[in-house]
Amino acid sequence: MTAQTAEGAIPASTAHDIYRYGWLRDGSWCAYALDRAGHAVPASAWHHWVARTLLAHEHRFDEALHAVRAGTVTHRVMMPARFTLDGREENSAGSAEEWPNFQTDCYGFWLWALADHVMRGGQLDGTLSEAARLVVRYLLEAGDAPCYDCWEEHPGNVHTASLAAVAAGLRDAGAVLGDMVPQRRAEDLVARITGPDHTLAGAFVRFPGDTRVDGSLLWLAVPFAVVGPGDPVYRNTVTRIRDELLVPGGGVRRYLGDTFYGGSEWILLAATYGWVCLEHGDVHGARQMLAWIEQAANPDGHLPEQVQDHVQSPYMLAHWRRKWGATATPLLWSHAMHAILADKLIN
Repeated sequence: MTAQTAEGAIPASTAHDIYRYGWLRDGSWCAYALDRAGHAVPASAWHHWVARTLLAHEHRFDEALHAVRAGTVTHRVMMPARFTLDGREENSAGSAEEWPNFQTDCYGFWLWALADHVMRGGQLDGTLSEAARLVVRYLLEAGDAPCYDCWEEHPGNVHTASLAAVAAGLRDAGAVLGDMVPQRRAEDLVARITGPDHTLAGAFVRFPGDTRVDGSLLWLAVPFAVVGPGDPVYRNTVTRIRDELLVPGGGVRRYLGDTFYGGSEWILLAATYGWVCLEHGDVHGARQMLAWIEQAANPDGHLPEQVQDHVQSPYMLAHWRRKWGATATPLLWSHAMHAILADKLIN
């Protein structure tokens, strides 16, 4: 994996200045894909980079938990979703455009991916164990704090997909650490996810009070398994995603009304949708998603973050291109999800 640094960091993109950071979520998906493909060494390097980075910021965890207890949570005091590739905290505070950086799902994603790595035979050494326990301690108190969603939008809400990431991370980390406390907390969060606040008309919604469905809700069953793929509420959610977000012959949008790069189709969501198709016995649908993804690759074989064939807002597509340039290509998370879907179709 040529994008990975010598220290183990994985950038979101190697060719887009805005994305040259190590997001705990993006990198953990990449590590999961590497582990599935039998590349345990670079996956381990990622997890050790995360562990070293987080342990170096242990004082920040204490500051964040103090804010939770005092009721003074802000996005500046809580733990960040991304770090520079040399393990420093990215800081846009006071800049002309401050970049949201408080997302609890990232820490759930890392615990989930780390536990998967260990269950596949990776060694849970002292560094990884200490960092995992630190993150568990953080999520036990802050895991359901209102925050930005996985798309770095809609602050101040308790997002269904974020709760699912936290629940899966606590459940699986508790299992490999031999600690029942996070496992019991995970059970409480799953009960909350499946309760009336996070469902509407028999389907999951993105957060309480919002009637929309979001592509990230696919993660509730795959990979997080907080509900089964055959769960009736989950099936209804997938139906909504198919009817409202799946572009005929194309990919999957994040949500209706999305304006980031025009509200385009996301490679990573198309791959996740293909994975769900397989869980529901629809091999043809999964192969359609894989074919569409592979057609989106550029001549160098690089996959973008989004495909702008059927945008929701051409005006906002032009706005983001002026602001940040072309969509991030390659996006490593897109490549990870392509590899996962291709592997699932074979195995």
